[in-house]
Amino acid sequence: MIVYVDMDDVLCDFTGEYQKDIIANPVIKFPQSQYGFFNKLPPLEGAIDAINALIACSQYDPYILTAPSIRNPLCYTEKRVWIENQFGLDFVNKLIICPNKGLLRGHYLIDDYCEGRGQENFEGKLIHFGSDLYPNWKIIREKMKF
Repeated sequence: MIVYVDMDDVLCDFTGEYQKDIIANPVIKFPQSQYGFFNKLPPLEGAIDAINALIACSQYDPYILTAPSIRNPLCYTEKRVWIENQFGLDFVNKLIICPNKGLLRGHYLIDDYCEGRGQENFEGKLIHFGSDLYPNWKIIREKMKF
């Protein structure tokens, strides 16, 4: 089964770093537009172990599906480097950067949003990361059995 996993606020802490950068430099309205923003995002608790477990599980075929930041054209490279740093060069082949997640076919999409980037048109099951039903990686791993 194909599983797509979003990056920002699902694998890495986009919001936390965004807020830190706004406080540190309030003149910059869009911290994500700055060089190196995506490279420095720390992983969320349990995210790296969860993806490694998905990779190892023969039941699932995981991909990273992330939307680009139009404010930072370097995000394409930075997100790719982040994936390589966390999961190795081979897993970079599983990175998809697409602004409309509803275009892809698969069984599951794990995302922190239910709409806005085509999530509402995804034909498989949307797992709303951070929701009451799926608040964290521990619960997702238990429910999906990986």
